[in-house]
Amino acid sequence: MAPSRRDRGWEMTPLSGCLLLSILVFQPALTKVCHDYTKEGEDNGWFSSKDDRLPIMVLMPMNESALMSSISLGIEPAVELAIQHLNESRNYKFSLVTKIYDTECDNAKGLRSFFDAICFGPKHLMIFGGVCPSVTSIIAESLEGWNLVQLSFAATTPVLADKKKYPNFFRTVPSDNAVNPAVVKFLNSYKWSRVGTLTQDVQRFSEVRNDLTNELEKADIQIADTESFSNDPCVNVKKLKDNDVRIIIGQFDENLASKVFCCAYNLNMFGSKYQWIIPGWYQGSWWEQANSTNCTAKKLLTAMEGYIAVDFEPLSAKQVKGISGRTPREYEMEYSEVLQQKGVEPSKYHGFAYDGIWVIAKTLTRVMDLLKQKESQDMYHNFTVDDREVGKLVLDVMNETNFYGVTGQVMFRNGERMGTIKFTQFQEGKEVKVGEYNAIADVLDLINNTLRFQGVEPPKDRTIVHLQRRNINVPLYSILSVITILGMLMAGAFLFFNIKNRNHRLIKMSSPYMNNLIILGGMLSYSSIFLFGLDGALVSEKEFEALCTVRTWILIVGYTTAFGAMFAKTWRVHAIFKNVKMKKKIIKDQKLLIIVGGMLLIDLCILICWQIVDPLKRTVEEYSLEADPQGRDIAIRPFLEHCENTHMTIWLGIVYAYKGLLMLFGCFLAWETRNVSIPALNDSKYIGMSVYNVGIMCIIGAAVSFLTRDQPNVQFCIVALVIIFCSTITLCLVFVPKFITMRTNPDAATQNRRLKFNTNQKKEDSKTSTSVTSVNQANTSRLDGLQTDNHRLRMKITELDKELEEVTMQLQDTPEKTPYIKQNHYGEVNNILSIRNFTDAKDGDKSILKNHLEQKPQAQWGSMDPSRINRGPLEDINSPEHIQRRLSLQLPILHHAYLPSIGGVDASCTSPNASPGSSPRHRHMPPSYRVMVSGL
Repeated sequence: MAPSRRDRGWEMTPLSGCLLLSILVFQPALTKVCHDYTKEGEDNGWFSSKDDRLPIMVLMPMNESALMSSISLGIEPAVELAIQHLNESRNYKFSLVTKIYDTECDNAKGLRSFFDAICFGPKHLMIFGGVCPSVTSIIAESLEGWNLVQLSFAATTPVLADKKKYPNFFRTVPSDNAVNPAVVKFLNSYKWSRVGTLTQDVQRFSEVRNDLTNELEKADIQIADTESFSNDPCVNVKKLKDNDVRIIIGQFDENLASKVFCCAYNLNMFGSKYQWIIPGWYQGSWWEQANSTNCTAKKLLTAMEGYIAVDFEPLSAKQVKGISGRTPREYEMEYSEVLQQKGVEPSKYHGFAYDGIWVIAKTLTRVMDLLKQKESQDMYHNFTVDDREVGKLVLDVMNETNFYGVTGQVMFRNGERMGTIKFTQFQEGKEVKVGEYNAIADVLDLINNTLRFQGVEPPKDRTIVHLQRRNINVPLYSILSVITILGMLMAGAFLFFNIKNRNHRLIKMSSPYMNNLIILGGMLSYSSIFLFGLDGALVSEKEFEALCTVRTWILIVGYTTAFGAMFAKTWRVHAIFKNVKMKKKIIKDQKLLIIVGGMLLIDLCILICWQIVDPLKRTVEEYSLEADPQGRDIAIRPFLEHCENTHMTIWLGIVYAYKGLLMLFGCFLAWETRNVSIPALNDSKYIGMSVYNVGIMCIIGAAVSFLTRDQPNVQFCIVALVIIFCSTITLCLVFVPKFITMRTNPDAATQNRRLKFNTNQKKEDSKTSTSVTSVNQANTSRLDGLQTDNHRLRMKITELDKELEEVTMQLQDTPEKTPYIKQNHYGEVNNILSIRNFTDAKDGDKSILKNHLEQKPQAQWGSMDPSRINRGPLEDINSPEHIQRRLSLQLPILHHAYLPSIGGVDASCTSPNASPGSSPRHRHMPPSYRVMVSGL
């Protein structure tokens, strides 16, 4: 027990164990019993008493073996100075008598000291002190029952801030929670909106962390991660790093602080990318005393460099004379002198204890004035006041305290000191003050050029992620667009060529309307390339979603239009030459257009259902973070825009299945008509080549496009080249041969091609061929050559019936009327047909004719007129009389039966019995030779 110090106004009393503590704690009514043992305090007229000595109870741990006793040793000189300066000021009519009761920082001993002071000491007006949080909280909770007010100078625990539980408790030192508004203000000053917390699993730090969480939420600052630990913080520090926490607010004591920074060093969580904010109440050189890790002091100093420490300001930095008439520096000098005389260490709470004495003095002065005022107003002069009224009056006056002391402006808000919070930074092995926060004015004042960051700028509160769209390269898009435009110009040239020459025999027989559809489909496919190259960098999100639908529709419709028209043309050739039942029917372009329209209708049904049920939408696919190529403290997160929906695989499967069946059907038709040797009618060879190229390119393109999903440039290049290649190859295969034929030999496609028979082929009845019966001046030389070969001429005459029928079916969709043979040509035909048996026929020619006749299928010979089979030799069949009679009977019938369907005769010539003179066009022609010969 410390000795008595009555010469300095201090008194010490021994502990008494005469009363049960439990009874005293929970039965405040026994106070009166305790006061029966005292001679003081029975009179409540102390405010008007001539005795100027006012007793104040002081609770502190004074035993040197007790925890936190060093604080009390440094507080005693400050209290002595305050009482001395109070007496020197002569503004107060009383002197404070402080009696210290040793709590030994133990709950039981502290309670006993408190009740001993109440029972056996003088009647104390206030309680001053309270250092240990546990002892202080227990005593403060019972103050209301004793009508006493306690003023602490060192209890910083946030628990005591609960005014419902501790209504009579005040403190001149800011609580640990007081630093939280300052921290939030500091974070806002550097625009840090994302932090993480690392808290030691102790109630004191947990309370601060909880209050900080509320303050951060009010300030709209994101708490990225909250970690708490008991002994080993490395796992928790690692989690903070994994969550990309850059600004770390720590709540732990110095014993674990060394472990935290050792973990931070090992995880490279220091330097220009990180900022640590920790408590600022650690003892000097704490890293040397508390280092219990395997990290050297150099490593710890490296990791600690630049941390920010936050704590209350012990003395005001403003050198303004306060209530004592001294500046903070003048007071500090006097305090240091007293410390030297006593030979004790200073306490960081000495300024708050000094200002606390002045708070008590001003409060009691104000209470005395109020009581005297009430007493003077009492007309009966029997004014008395009980302890409850005095306690309430003291409580109210304390809340009105406002003066400037050595720790700054002293002011309470709900019993909490609105003090000044300082910020220090660890720089090169020492802490340097960099700013302070005034809680009353809510102002943060940072000292210029003192705060140093290890980077060129303050750390970022997170890894700044720059979203980078993977765009389609503009030069690539430009190059492919130019190629596409060239392809569209080529398609336009083909369209012009097709329209300009639509009445030419070569173009007319190849169905110009179908050709136009092929060109239209190719141009639609070309145009989809421009849409595939547009992304979010060029269009908005809504426009991008619209493009997803439009380009899909255009590509699908373009494909069906082009290949549907090609397959329809092939189907007509197949129907004419492969289906015997349809030989006498007419298949016009209108029917082919209906077929293509049906294919497009299926496409529209699929696309409309797709759009209604599961439309394409813009989706964003983000990829993993990438380092900044320029070395900045940022990360690049690439993202890519896609056109997708919920059931993308199902819809694509439907489209691919339909297009695949369409392509297989086209391949089948092309194979079936591969031997039809009329170039103007049959594109089977070119269709087969187109289907082969398109199929191979589509399979390769789809596979590569899927594999390069995250590479938009490669994907767009592959898709564009596949579309360009397929469209260009298809158009060129369809139109380039026609263009070449038109330039070199316009009539080559319509010339007769001999049927070739092979005895080994039994799949088909005959090989189709064409016959050109158009006789004009351009083929006069050919007719002269045929006149010299009598055997071949006879062969052509015997095949005339079949060839006329085939030519008629080939020309059934040709609407143009073909001019009749001029009159002078009939003379040539008559001369050819009236040729008799040549006596100079060569044996070789006869053998050729004989072989040809032997190769004739029996089914065809059987279909001939029996009279022709029963006739004599070939010479008798081809005698001039037989030829003239056959032509006079067959040709007019064929002329009137078939030519009206292709527009070969006028309406006035539809009757087979019309006289020659009934039609002006036929009046110069012999009736038996009135025949139209049309070229293909």
